[in-house]
Amino acid sequence: MQDVSSLVALAREGRPRAVARLISLVEGASPQLREVMAALAPLTGNAYVVGLTGSPGVGKSTSTSALVTAYRKQGKRVGVLAVDPSSPFSGGALLGDRVRMSEHASDPGVYIRSMATRGHLGGLAWAAPQAIRVLDAAGCDVILVETVGVGQSEVEIASQADTSVVLLAPGMGDGIQAAKAGILEIGDVYVVNKADRDGADATARELNHMLGLGESRGPGDWRPPIVKTVAARAEGVDEVVEALEKHRAWMEERGVLAERRRARAAREVETIAVTALRERIGDLHGDRRLSALAERIVAGELDPYRAADELVAGLTQG
Repeated sequence: MQDVSSLVALAREGRPRAVARLISLVEGASPQLREVMAALAPLTGNAYVVGLTGSPGVGKSTSTSALVTAYRKQGKRVGVLAVDPSSPFSGGALLGDRVRMSEHASDPGVYIRSMATRGHLGGLAWAAPQAIRVLDAAGCDVILVETVGVGQSEVEIASQADTSVVLLAPGMGDGIQAAKAGILEIGDVYVVNKADRDGADATARELNHMLGLGESRGPGDWRPPIVKTVAARAEGVDEVVEALEKHRAWMEERGVLAERRRARAAREVETIAVTALRERIGDLHGDRRLSALAERIVAGELDPYRAADELVAGLTQG
């Protein structure tokens, strides 16, 4: 068993091994997880969480690395959660973003962690919210969360980040995708990366057109900017950082940031509660209560919804 208070103290000092150990406890759903979260709770709420999402091949990792460099120039401590596909054999991350961001590996002001989705849909690992809290408590000023890159269904990042960045690239069919519901509706900032390629201006125009369709924004509402970048050469990255800071200032001024964080906390509580309830229901297989309810349904004495209500009531009271 780990000494959680010591681990937290070391993480606050910026010790990478302590941060890694805390995230490992989170990922492994350790019996000490509740103790870890209780210790971290008073230390969180300071980091700015930026989510980066987009289809595979748009340059998410390169863009993330470029943003790390830009924020480090400002003297900010940066945490990176790079969510990768899971190996079907080990359950671990298939792609190591530590390799792709190796230029930051020796920087004590940067912490990079690859996390496996482990079958969780929506582009994020199930433990991402708790891992974000670890990095927040460890003193990161900015946390960049790079999603797995699974396409249009990858919208969960919008519920976990303060600001969501959607990346596109010319010549990848994103112009067609812009007309569809899904991933392109969640952005607070849009980035057309690889803007040195043919078609970048057309992609930006189509995106701008999409944002204008059915627009119902009032005066003072946030209008997502479109920024063109060549992340591999760090071109346009400062403009992305500027757009992020403007969005953060807009949210703080109107109370949107606090509301997003409250909603995020509420979803996290709901997820934990539902998971706990599901585990308790799973333990009921073969239990007399479940069998008795099933018999009453088969006999026509009870419908499944009332049976479920009785089951939930019994679990919550017991």
